[in-house]
Amino acid sequence: MDKKKIQLDQLESKVKRFSHAQELPNPPTGWIRAIRLAFGMSLQQLANKLKMTKQSVQEIEMREKEGSITLRSLRETARALDMELVYGFVPKDGSLENYLDIKARSLAEKIVSRTSNTMKLEDQENTKQQLKKAIEERIIIIKRELPKALWD
Repeated sequence: MDKKKIQLDQLESKVKRFSHAQELPNPPTGWIRAIRLAFGMSLQQLANKLKMTKQSVQEIEMREKEGSITLRSLRETARALDMELVYGFVPKDGSLENYLDIKARSLAEKIVSRTSNTMKLEDQENTKQQLKKAIEERIIIIKRELPKALWD
């Protein structure tokens, strides 16, 4: 097994742990404010923990709600709340492997299509079975080599 495959498999196992997280909606007020209010903590109390003004905490809560907060601010606020910030990426297609399959198939079809058109011009047209086999073989090569063109 090559290095790229090992890295992909290891990352896949980590990403799968986040898959259920995408189903959980964020609180409409943002996590910071929701947790602070659930704890019965005032703006001033959180501000004291963060060593800042309550206006700064309000600003942090607003930036989180708007989606413009930094990871550093989230991490510091989590620590002040005696929590850990957890973040990750979840593939829309369910897994990194599925995503890679889709990208590899698309690239393989383009490559085989170009080659097939050239052969057609030279009166050496392939059958549908030959094209399908060529695409499947190209997918295997692409997934093994992970060429930069895969992400264009």
